[in-house]
Amino acid sequence: MSRGKFITFEGGEGVGKTTNVAFVESYLQARNISLVVTREPGGTKLAEKLRALLLDKKSEAIAEEAELLLMFAARAQHIKHVIEPALARGDWVICDRFTDATYAYQGGGRNMKISHIEWLENLVQGNLRPDLTVLLDAPVKIGMERAGKRGAFDRFESETVQFFEDVRRAYLLQAEINPQRIKLIKANQPLADVQQTIINVLSPLLR
Repeated sequence: MSRGKFITFEGGEGVGKTTNVAFVESYLQARNISLVVTREPGGTKLAEKLRALLLDKKSEAIAEEAELLLMFAARAQHIKHVIEPALARGDWVICDRFTDATYAYQGGGRNMKISHIEWLENLVQGNLRPDLTVLLDAPVKIGMERAGKRGAFDRFESETVQFFEDVRRAYLLQAEINPQRIKLIKANQPLADVQQTIINVLSPLLR
């Protein structure tokens, strides 16, 4: 049995990841592809508890180093119990955020050392990397206006505009460094155009 494909969706707040993950899920299911849809941080019972801690803005202030380690602790559980077993079965995995988010939020937003993130990435993931990353990009102002319509902000969504500008810049840098894997899609164009572009970047994996 051939190994499944690993597809991740990335982007700042309000860029439409949830909508487009659901679109890809339906698109692949219509082509009889067995798949698992999951998210980070999260995806297992323990990882979801860590997610709740990370997003809770009423909890004690989380040290930046603790935040980074909690992200990778959740990721380690997620890979071992969900992602790797699914890929080994031949299922495709579609994940709402993965390690590129850590480079963007902790590396860009928190200005943490990239070398520390790289070390943890290699420790936790080994050789595991996504086959394709869809990076949905929109100006921060547009994304935050969209995010504001979803309800109360969590700990990350409550950050400053400058934080999100830094996150966006870090994401765009990741796309420059990894052009073969990361496909940049403008998320502020009409949804039909966004989804047609997603189909275009998915098609090589379907051959």
